[in-house]
Amino acid sequence: MEYTSGAASWRKVLRRAAVGLLPRRPGQRRSGWSIGVPVIALAAGLLFTTTATSAGGTSLREDRRPQLAQLIQNRHDQLAASEARAAELRAQVESETEALAGSDAPIAAQRDRAAVNRQKAGLTALTGPGITVELNDAPRQGDNTLPEGATNDDLVVHQSDVQAVVNALWAGGAEAMSIMNVRVLTTSAVRCVGNTLLLHGRVYSPPFKITAIGDPAAMQRALAASQGVQLFRDAVEHYQLGYRETISTVNVPAFDGSTGLRSAKVPR
Repeated sequence: MEYTSGAASWRKVLRRAAVGLLPRRPGQRRSGWSIGVPVIALAAGLLFTTTATSAGGTSLREDRRPQLAQLIQNRHDQLAASEARAAELRAQVESETEALAGSDAPIAAQRDRAAVNRQKAGLTALTGPGITVELNDAPRQGDNTLPEGATNDDLVVHQSDVQAVVNALWAGGAEAMSIMNVRVLTTSAVRCVGNTLLLHGRVYSPPFKITAIGDPAAMQRALAASQGVQLFRDAVEHYQLGYRETISTVNVPAFDGSTGLRSAKVPR
């Protein structure tokens, strides 16, 4: 609904209110409506003018979801462009380092030293025996009713659930790990926004897949011993959330994010 200036409307309202409140001829009784109608019109005019001022010529009920969706898409596009640029710069650094190493012995020595630690730092892709754990939200019923005694929070995977699985796999001797096919390090932060997962600036929807390379039997024992994982598996039985462990030969990609540290502390 569009609103225009309320000046003309106010003049009409005040004129009618004044006419309604003028004294009548002698002997003519004033009805209740003759007083109530101008007062109501005055209040309505005040309400319309306040609404028009607040609206500023725009619709107060405009749906902002398309703008929000476009803003999110723009941020995703900016992130993708930044990641592509970062990959291009890393490739350029690697190329120039290789070129200099051919004629500069100190640079060649430092390159070889870094290559030894690349695997430990998670900068190389790995393949080996391992386990994949999949966590999923509970399926929604057709009429969107909740199971008896359950809330919406009971039916989704939370940040604590993902962290419990990740910590259990590390404790079980995982040598390398990925979440949603994204390599994670000991410094990687796992956060949930609603029922989505935020990892290295990207948002992922369930089901969440955590893959780890290592001794499958040892990692399964660590999962079974984890209190956080056990709490989630109890919720699986009560609310039909999804939990699955799969043992196979798995692939874990190399870490392709920033390795820069904002702060560091020397252990004592």
